[in-house]
Amino acid sequence: MKLNKKILVKSITLALGLLLPATSALAHVNGHEELGNKPVSKAYETAAKAMEVAKAKESDEQAKKALLAKLNNIKHFSANFSQQVVDAEGNPLQNGAGTLVVSKPNLVHWQTTEPDESLIVSDGETLWFYDPFVEQATAYALESAIANTPILLLTSQDESMWQNYRISKINETTFIVHALESNSQVKTLELSFEQDKLAGFVILDASGQLSRFALSGSDFSSQPKMELFKFTLPPGAYLDDQR
Repeated sequence: MKLNKKILVKSITLALGLLLPATSALAHVNGHEELGNKPVSKAYETAAKAMEVAKAKESDEQAKKALLAKLNNIKHFSANFSQQVVDAEGNPLQNGAGTLVVSKPNLVHWQTTEPDESLIVSDGETLWFYDPFVEQATAYALESAIANTPILLLTSQDESMWQNYRISKINETTFIVHALESNSQVKTLELSFEQDKLAGFVILDASGQLSRFALSGSDFSSQPKMELFKFTLPPGAYLDDQR
């Protein structure tokens, strides 16, 4: 079937906003009426690639809206988690377990109990990391910590924070958050849902190490106690203040 050259070029260039003169474009297409195995014009290839980019951006925006719609329905939750860590080749490194409590806006209590104890607390302004083994706490300003602790995105009600991330939709229940900042220590955060409730997440870091978290015993209805989101430096512990 032969293509109408004039309509083909005009529709592609207008749809993509290309400032390509119709006569010039037609001159490139001339002689390529049957696309088949014959070479296509440079103008057509450029337009086709631009169209693919436009479709990808539209798809990403739709994925972002779908993910934010799910997250907006989650005001708070508490859950147990099991963790499996593998290296870039898929070799198991360690397993872990603990509890995760989240409340909007910007409140997190993330306690690891196995294999070693550690605590992460966000009080809405400061993100605290505490290692009881070495008796040291590190404090970060919340805004600067999100790049390396993307789980904090789940607690935020500020949609502008998502401008630093691209969202792709794997299926109706799985989304991947891609960091746009090249220096980010966390490259992707994969979120999985069951009946619009968060069921687990996977974190891929810059070294290729993968951490899988599966949630169990989740409670999305009870309001968490606010005491969980307050951190007090234990007596004798050292504070590394990075705020």
